[in-house]
Amino acid sequence: MTGPVADAGLAPYIDHTLLRPDAPASAMEQLAAEAAEHGFASVCLPPVHVTAAARALAGTAVRTGTVIAFPFGYAHPEIRIAESRQAIQDGAQELDTVMNLSWFAGGEDQRVLDDLVAWVHAARTERAVLTLKVILETALLTPDQKVRAARLAVAAGADFVKTSTGFYPSNPPAAADPAAARAQAVEDVALLVRTVGPTVGVKASGGIRDASTARALLAAGARRLGTSSGLAIIGAGRT
Repeated sequence: MTGPVADAGLAPYIDHTLLRPDAPASAMEQLAAEAAEHGFASVCLPPVHVTAAARALAGTAVRTGTVIAFPFGYAHPEIRIAESRQAIQDGAQELDTVMNLSWFAGGEDQRVLDDLVAWVHAARTERAVLTLKVILETALLTPDQKVRAARLAVAAGADFVKTSTGFYPSNPPAAADPAAARAQAVEDVALLVRTVGPTVGVKASGGIRDASTARALLAAGARRLGTSSGLAIIGAGRT
């Protein structure tokens, strides 16, 4: 991405997100309405709300997205696939899944890859035109591990690598040092962009609460931003 983006122009890069476990159906309905009104790229919401969101967003350019094996990633491969098939049948067009961090931490890279390859194949068999994203949880990884994880996602056929679930604290913690956390997020995006190359996108997620941070991540090469603060970022109201 080149050149600055006005706040309202950030909307097409944003996955308008609500994944709080206590958020009711009415909040999901509001999320979809806001996404349609402001032209966000997609909504990202829990699987149980996909059907209603897909119905609400039919006829708009906003895509319906959900999360799979979320937020820890250590689902059995068969469960990852079954959950994805259900979401796709319900109308999901974008799936964000957490890689199996337990296997990855143990050096079982082939097992991680096999899991993701099977997931991509099953999802695309269910529906050919999907956007598939693999969440790496970069706050838990060293730079070398971030590269290794991203390469596995690319080898599996994912469309995006994604930095974070947003459920794990950033490193360094944003509350303790916001500037350092933002700098680390930008650095992570730049590293992932260099690693995955031009054919795979990078989605930044976690702690994106203002337009300046959003612009910095896009300038570093992110193609999508996952945030629950989309309205604040584009200057349209609540955080």
